[in-house]
This record gives sequence, C-alpha cells and structure tokens, in this order.
Amino acid sequence: MSHLQSLLLDTLLGTKHVDSAALIKIQEQSLFVASPGFNVMPSDVRTLVNRFAKNPLQARREGLYFKEKDYKCVRADDYSLYAKNENTGVVVVKTHLYLLVATYTESMYPSVCVEATEKLGDYLRKKGN
Repeated sequence: MSHLQSLLLDTLLGTKHVDSAALIKIQEQSLFVASPGFNVMPSDVRTLVNRFAKNPLQARREGLYFKEKDYKCVRADDYSLYAKNENTGVVVVKTHLYLLVATYTESMYPSVCVEATEKLGDYLRKKGN
C-alpha cells in the first residue's frame, strides 16, 4: 500500500464519516489511488477535472454528474467543491497535483467528511502535492 493510499484510509475512512475516497491526478486526468471498492470511471475523472478543476463556477451553476447521480453543488470555488444528492454527497478538494475526492452516505455527518477532506487537502498542499 502506498503512503498516499494509507493517508486516504487513515485520515478519511478512519473518521467513519467518509464512505470512499480517491486521489485523481489533474494533469493526466487519471485515477491515482482509491479506497478499496471505490471504482471511479474514467468519465467521472474527466467530469471532475473539467467541471471543477477548470471551471468551478460552471459546476456551481449546473451541478455535478458523478457516479451515475446528479448532485447539486452547495460550494464550488478554486479549491473546494461540495455537492449533495438527497442524503449523500461528494467533497472534492484541489491540491497542486491532485483532486482529493471523498463521499459520504446517509448515516454519516457531512461536516466531518468536509473537515477531514479539507485538512488532508491542506496537508498535501503544504507538502507540495
């Protein structure tokens, strides 16, 4: 297991308020690491990179289609995107090299998912990733 995958598992899934997580390489538009069972399709990778990394305001206006669900964006700026679909959601944080993606389900607290994902994003930015 890579260091970055360990970080995903320990700092995000370890909270019990992140259902799944992944790191996407922005430049290559490819999945780098993901939590077990989190299959992010290439079309979802492209959607996240094109919608969020390149044009967050468009994502804010039009929403996000991810993992075969339509999400309403509740925040989209240069570094963060939060989107929800009923009682589930996705949090995306941009670093220099990656998009950090975390999802939560109905029984989880979105605020804990957001806080953990943002903290890991800050850590990766400070490390130059």
